[in-house]
Amino acid sequence: MLVLRQDHSQLRGGWAAAAQLAEILSHCCVGLEVKEDPEEFYKKFLPSAIDNLLFLGRRLQARFIRAVKDEEKQDFLHWFQTVTDAICWLFGGHIRLAACVLQNDHFLQLLITDDVETAIIMMSLLHNILRVNSSVLLQVDEETLHSVLDELVYKLSSTTNPVIGNAVTKLLLLVAKFCKQLVKLLTARYKGLKGLLSKQWTGKGFDRDLNQLLDLLYLEQSNGKGEMQVLKFNETFRRHQAACIIQAMWRGFQTRKRLKKLPQAVTTLQRSFRAKREQELQHLKKQKEDEALKLQMQLQRQRAMRLFHERQLALLEIIHASQVNKYMEELEGKSALTIQRFWRGYRARRNFHQQRQSLKEYKAAVVIQRAACKFLEKRRRRRPLSPWKDPKGLTDEQRLALQQKVDDYIKLHPASQMSEEMSKELHMQAQEKLAQFLLRSRLDQRAVQRRETLLAQVNTDVELLMNAPGLAETTEKDLDVFVSRSIPVATKARQSHNTMLKYTRWPWWKRLGDEFVEDDVIPDDALNAELGTLFIGGRKSF
Repeated sequence: MLVLRQDHSQLRGGWAAAAQLAEILSHCCVGLEVKEDPEEFYKKFLPSAIDNLLFLGRRLQARFIRAVKDEEKQDFLHWFQTVTDAICWLFGGHIRLAACVLQNDHFLQLLITDDVETAIIMMSLLHNILRVNSSVLLQVDEETLHSVLDELVYKLSSTTNPVIGNAVTKLLLLVAKFCKQLVKLLTARYKGLKGLLSKQWTGKGFDRDLNQLLDLLYLEQSNGKGEMQVLKFNETFRRHQAACIIQAMWRGFQTRKRLKKLPQAVTTLQRSFRAKREQELQHLKKQKEDEALKLQMQLQRQRAMRLFHERQLALLEIIHASQVNKYMEELEGKSALTIQRFWRGYRARRNFHQQRQSLKEYKAAVVIQRAACKFLEKRRRRRPLSPWKDPKGLTDEQRLALQQKVDDYIKLHPASQMSEEMSKELHMQAQEKLAQFLLRSRLDQRAVQRRETLLAQVNTDVELLMNAPGLAETTEKDLDVFVSRSIPVATKARQSHNTMLKYTRWPWWKRLGDEFVEDDVIPDDALNAELGTLFIGGRKSF
């Protein structure tokens, strides 16, 4: 009996073993003659067995509802049926246990379910209870009786399944046949029950039981009240029917809501308790580790002090008494120097870190400003010209007005007539003036080219003279430089090439402001410094 309350998913045999244990327990308890302490057996053991069996049935019902695979659902349903059969066998052998089953909280929770298959099994269990002990509903308290009847009426009003309707109708008919007081309770508490049965469940395949139940309800209503009262009740029949349905549905909803929240609340409470306990254990563990660390540090400090004192005493034993004061002064001086050295190093490192950060920020600001200024300057130089705007078209009226003005001007200023000979003469004059202008412009271009060539040659000679060694150090190679024109040109070309190579090998932070310049383009300033004085012989081609 005690094993039935365990979680059999973690035990050997699983839930099948639990169902077999329930069946064995029920068969062992029926027909047993207890000679020693029978009162404890009937008043304590058997009610506890009923409670454990119903608790096992709740677990099987919950796992049947949560199961996904058909095979698992069939297994759990079979085990649930076995447990309910064991309960029926047990209270069949001990009639007094029927009231104990009805008053148990697990029985009501098993009965309040939306699953069709388990609900039918529970209603068959209730049917067997009423067959074994027909007056059991009068033996239980009023709250339990009302809860059972509310659930039965709720199932009639909330479903259209004929299997559920047939089972509930047979139960109510059995209740009405065996106890007339419950018929009065049904007619008084559920005033719309007759209308619900006659309208919703007529023609569903169990009309015989349904008609018998309706006859009993109408007979009780006609016997308890006169014909005038019957007519009066007919007027308020529809209102009571609606109220009955609402009440039954609301009570069933409230009970289901309360029962659904109960496992969640228990789970939340357990989770919070375990988390708090885990936190306390972690805190205690951390506290013990801190205490152990403090004790270890204290021991290490004590050992270091003891070693220092031992070393100091050994040195004092070695040193002569007259040299002790001198030794102590030297030791204090060294300690002071060590402390000062560490302090100055710390202060210097701190100042260096602060200055390095500020210097880095300053350099970054300078680089960003330089890049921004270069970008703005290039964009200002490369500002595109405004696009040409086509003139607006003229209207017909404007064209007529302009044509009128042109005609009036031609009338006031007539053009002189020119002969063909005069026009040819003017053409020849224009050709002569154009030829003179082209000849003069070509001469000017040659003169400008000659001046540029002479200026470049003078600059090259000046630079060679400035860089030339003294007369005492002059060699034949230096003389060849002044005699030949190709050597200074090659030297300047080599210098220009080295300048371009240096520029391409600059780090990225030096070229940060030139990210908008193409890779093949070299700044004019870098090249002008090397190519400004270079003289290359030859002539320019235009």
